Amino acid sequence: MKLEWEQSVAVDPGLRSLMQAAADAAALREGLQREAAAHVRLCSDKEIHEINAAYRGVDRATDVLSFPTVSYPEGKTAGQCQALLRESYDDELNACFLGDIVISVEHIYAQAREYGHSPEREAAYLLTHGLCHLFGYDHMEDADKTRMRKMEESILESIGQARDGGAVSDEALLELAREARKRSYSPYSHYAVGAALLCADGRVFQGCNIENASFGLTNCAERTALFKAVSEGASEFTAVAIASEGSAPWPCGACRQVLNEFAPGIRVLVTWNGQVAEAPLSELLPHGFGPKDLQ
Repeated sequence: MKLEWEQSVAVDPGLRSLMQAAADAAALREGLQREAAAHVRLCSDKEIHEINAAYRGVDRATDVLSFPTVSYPEGKTAGQCQALLRESYDDELNACFLGDIVISVEHIYAQAREYGHSPEREAAYLLTHGLCHLFGYDHMEDADKTRMRKMEESILESIGQARDGGAVSDEALLELAREARKRSYSPYSHYAVGAALLCADGRVFQGCNIENASFGLTNCAERTALFKAVSEGASEFTAVAIASEGSAPWPCGACRQVLNEFAPGIRVLVTWNGQVAEAPLSELLPHGFGPKDLQ
């Protein structure tokens, strides 16, 4: 799912990475058949207070606001209204535009402390909550609230941010890799690859292959995901899913070596043309050279 970001305050890039994973998971869980997009504004309490007062007549700051562009029939949500979504198609975005979400960064950290969980979990939750409203969910009536909460927790669970810290399933990781593949920049090889890297703490980082006119500067999807993760403080990884079409996207030698630096025991999942295969990195890189060899 495409997120158009706007921010007026400094935000940890790791939060945005996890929010992107939540958005991809949300589109998958809702069953959207076409690419969707939303505008996400990350701002201060003062700014969201002004927006809340101007558009909702509520004179206070809040954590998240949603402004859908699609009006769904009563009781229906986006996944049940594919034809209606096509009417919101935006040629410039090359996606169906669902609306705007405004999130207070101050509330992310304050509520994380209040509820006793991580800022990552809170950021993913607020983005997910906003997206569910863009999908047509609501929480005014008890039955609607139960339905929406169930959807939110399903999305968060699939990216390792469930309330009970539930694990990310292999299928969820593979789906996130397939979603990441859509953002590939591969005008030379035309071989688009996406990756989803699972951290030991439950976070998921996505990456895609990024090619360059000077071919040697191309970066593979799994290295993109790993470099993002390490730059955000992650250093322990349990699994990586890699997705492409046409042939099995097993990691190249360079990617095997880079993965071995941090996770010699990592599980490698690949998917292509509806097929899935798995192998431990130790099998893909026997007798691998790593930090232990420099002791």
